Amino acid sequence: MPTPLSSEAIRSAPKVLLHDHLDGGLRPQTVIELAEASGYQGLPTADPVVLANWFRDNANSGSLVRYLEGFAHTCGVMQDEAALVRVASEAAQDLAADGVVYAEIRYAPELFTERGLSLEQAVEAVQEGFRQGEAASGGRIRVRTLLCAMRQNDGWQRIADLVVRYRDQGVVGFDIAGPELGFPATRELSAFEYLRQQNAHFTIHAGEADGPESIWQAVQFCGAERLGHGVRLTEDIKDDVVGDLAAYVRDRRIALEMCPTSNVQTGAVASLAEHPIKRLADLGFRVTVNTDNRLMSDCTASGEFEVVVNQFGFGWDDLRTFTVNAAKAAFIPLDERRALIKDVIEPAYAALRG
Repeated sequence: MPTPLSSEAIRSAPKVLLHDHLDGGLRPQTVIELAEASGYQGLPTADPVVLANWFRDNANSGSLVRYLEGFAHTCGVMQDEAALVRVASEAAQDLAADGVVYAEIRYAPELFTERGLSLEQAVEAVQEGFRQGEAASGGRIRVRTLLCAMRQNDGWQRIADLVVRYRDQGVVGFDIAGPELGFPATRELSAFEYLRQQNAHFTIHAGEADGPESIWQAVQFCGAERLGHGVRLTEDIKDDVVGDLAAYVRDRRIALEMCPTSNVQTGAVASLAEHPIKRLADLGFRVTVNTDNRLMSDCTASGEFEVVVNQFGFGWDDLRTFTVNAAKAAFIPLDERRALIKDVIEPAYAALRG
């Protein structure tokens, strides 16, 4: 008999997370304590429950620009090495407690240099935190890193250089984050050309606050291996006729890093009922389920699974598919991906399916 799809059972199931922002997933109490330790004055409240609600309400605006405003506070308290180590360690521990067995956590190093940290110091502090968090979790999770350039800023090459420099220390890929509309992925094509020449991996936020043209640029000009969100790819699908761009994304198995709760909050989709995850899954796209920002969106990886189960009637077979899809699209070597699927994911889901 299959195990009922309860909250506890979903939490126990192994999950693979490809789209999770470090500065969007702090514990509210940690934000308060780091603000006090660093002298940061900007928080709206020192009550952790009220603060958590403030972040959620601020994010739930229907605007990506408004959604991003909350990051001023989290980044504001992440300006020294000790803070970065703590936040990274807690992120790994929180994900492990939620049943995540492999995670790629992303952040923009340049956001942590306001008080004098170098880009290298920021990267090394976060990597140390992830190592500590993995150890504290008893090896239940493996965490790797994606480094983001901010698309509204110049200097993407600096971050691409860091990806290559730290590739043997847990940094597995590159991304561009921030406001999508008006800041196309093609602004600094040379950074992507460099990454390809260095055999480095990258994903690109696309199809969240802008439409298919943004996805087309990310895929065809830059060479994105995955798409951050990608929900507006459905604008290239009429009824069930898949357009040329969408067909290319599907045929090349370019993974869609979907974040259901966040996609509603930022206005990428009008409502959860209208989220295209089921439609895209039914059409054969490589769909994955992610958190985006656990603090801002008041969500967890297990909670996002539960959301799509309740909304679309997904079962264990579907959750297994999403998890295997994510493992296949991870930026780690093939043998490690195969072992993750064969030794961890498949046996657990076989037991849950009964």
